[in-house]
Amino acid sequence: MEYVTVEKEAADEFVEKKSRFIGTCRPVKTEEEALEFIDRLKSQYWDASHNVYAYILRENGIQRFSDDGEPQGTAGIPVIDTLKKAGVVDAVIVATRYFGGILLGGGGLIRAYSHTASIALAAAKKVAMRECLLLSVSCDYSSYGKVAGIVPENGGVVDDTEFLERVRLRFHLDPTLLPALEKRLADATSGRCAVVEEGKRYFPFELA
Repeated sequence: MEYVTVEKEAADEFVEKKSRFIGTCRPVKTEEEALEFIDRLKSQYWDASHNVYAYILRENGIQRFSDDGEPQGTAGIPVIDTLKKAGVVDAVIVATRYFGGILLGGGGLIRAYSHTASIALAAAKKVAMRECLLLSVSCDYSSYGKVAGIVPENGGVVDDTEFLERVRLRFHLDPTLLPALEKRLADATSGRCAVVEEGKRYFPFELA
C-alpha cells in the first residue's frame, strides 16, 4: 500500500488586492492532531480576518473543512479540493486571510484560497509513503564491506548498524526488492548471511 502526504510543516504567503493570504500545511495522523494544529494557528494569527481550514485523514476516511466566516463555498471547499486533486491525505491546511479592504467577489475568493492551499502544499512538499519491510542481516567483520555495499545497491536504506561480536545492519526495503537482495547476499557470502524480517513500517519516498 502507498499513499501521498506531506513531508513537514511549512508555510507560504502572497498578497491579492491588498489582502494577505498565508497558507500553512503539515502532516497529521489523527483528527486530534489536526484540531490542535488549527487551534495553534488560530492563536498565532488571532488578529486575522479568517482562519479557513481543511484536512483529510486516512483514519476512517475523515474529511473536514471550515469557511470561518467567508461566504459559503468560497474558502473551505477550494482548500479541501486542492488536497483532493493533489491526492494528499493525512494532512491539514490552514489558510489565513488578513482583509485588505477590497472585496474579491466569490470567484476571486475561490481562486485566492485555492492558490493559498497550493503554495502551502508546495512548501510542505508532497511525499509518497510506502510500506516497507524492516529487515536485519548480521555478518562477520570480513564480510561487512561487501554486505554494506549490497544492501543499498539493491534498494535497502540502512537505519542502524551495530558493531558487536558480529556486525548487524538494520534496514528497510520495498517488499518487491527482497528476492533480488536475498539472492545477491547468498551469492556474495556463500549463503552465510541471511536476511531476518523484523516487521513493517511506512517510510517517505520522493515523488518522481
